[in-house]
Formats: sequence, structure tokens, C-alpha cells
Amino acid sequence: MTKKGKVYLMPTILGESSLNMVIPQGVQDVVKDIRFFIVENIKTTRRYLRNIDKTFPIDDALFYELNKHTNLDEISKYLQPVLDGNDIAVVSEAGCPGIADPGADIVKIAHEKRIKVVPLVGPSSMFLALMASGLNGQNFAFHGYLSKDKSERIQQLKRLDNQAKYSAQLFMDTPFRNMQLLEDVLTHCSKEIKLCIACDITTPSEMITTKTIAEWREHVPNLNKRPCVFILGC
Repeated sequence: MTKKGKVYLMPTILGESSLNMVIPQGVQDVVKDIRFFIVENIKTTRRYLRNIDKTFPIDDALFYELNKHTNLDEISKYLQPVLDGNDIAVVSEAGCPGIADPGADIVKIAHEKRIKVVPLVGPSSMFLALMASGLNGQNFAFHGYLSKDKSERIQQLKRLDNQAKYSAQLFMDTPFRNMQLLEDVLTHCSKEIKLCIACDITTPSEMITTKTIAEWREHVPNLNKRPCVFILGC
């Protein structure tokens, strides 16, 4: 019986940051020997692999694309190389696979097939933001992307505003909708609640600042097209 390979969860950089500052050398060494990849975007993953190793044999590697356009009924086939004894790496478009990321779907299937899953060390914008926020790191909840519908999003924020009195509430949106989201937060959340805005994490333009809603209302930052994590808390 063929020994199964492993599924490695391969983190990537969050932006234009130094590779060696955020991806340990040991993690880089692991991926150099892998030839099967499940990725959100093939083009950026190829570039990332070449960033790790300029001599990486891209043409010898096989890439499976896993994103919002992928038919979930097909993804279990992506693990066939692992069943044949090969290791495979899951690469998120930014940060850690499985955290606010479609990689969680393939990890779920791997566990069902009794395949060993190995998480590798790397940057998670969610945890880095929480670490630097000064808010409740003992009790927190991550809500991912809030609703695109404004009225529903406002209702969500009101619930998070209430829950923030007891635990830190993390959420985010696509960079081009940041200002709409921030406007709703500043309009509908309690003025005494604290808001941490963490954007461009690990990059030269990084900003991680915690203020009360009242203080943020006095000076609204321009977050347009900047990857951000928002945290409400006390």
C-alpha cells in the first residue's frame, strides 16, 4: 500500500514585504522540494516560488486552482497526488491558508481522507493585528467579510458593537470598500468603543492604531485600496 504524502499549509507574504522577515528559512526549504500545489492564483504563486528559489523548476510543478470560481465537487481530486505518495502545498493568496481563505475546504477533505496536515509558520494579518491592538487577546471572534448590503452591514456592526464590550471583534472587507465600511463603523458604533485599524501589515507602509470611535471621528484616515483588519473592543 502506497504511503500517503502530506498536505503542507504554506503561508505567503502579505504585501511588498521582505521575504526573510516574514517567512522562516525552514519553511522556505520545505516548499523547495514540493512539486504539487493547490493555490488561489497560479501566476502569483509561481512568482512567489521564484522569490523563494530563483532556480525553482516551475515547469515541473503542477498547480490546482482553488478560489471562489472553483467547483467544490471537483476539489477532492486535487488530493490524488497525496494519495499517490506525494506531498502537496496549499498556498493562500495572502497570509495563512485556511484563515478567511478557501484553503479550509481542501483541509477538511484531507482530514476526512486521514491525510496528515502540516501548518507552516508565517504571517496571519488577523493575529498580527490582534497582537498589536492592545484589545482583548483572551476572548475574541473573527467574522471575516461583512455583508456587501449596507443595511445588513449596519445591523452586523451594531451586534459587534455590543459584543465588543466582552470580547474583541475582528472583521475586514475588500480594500476598495474599506472607506464605506469605515464610514459605517464610525457612524453606527458607540463613541466610547475602541477601534483598531491595522493596514498594510508587515509592509513599509504598515499602520496599526487603536483609538476610540470618538477619536477616529476627528481624523478619518484614507484606507482606500489598502488591505485592512478592523477590531472593535474595550
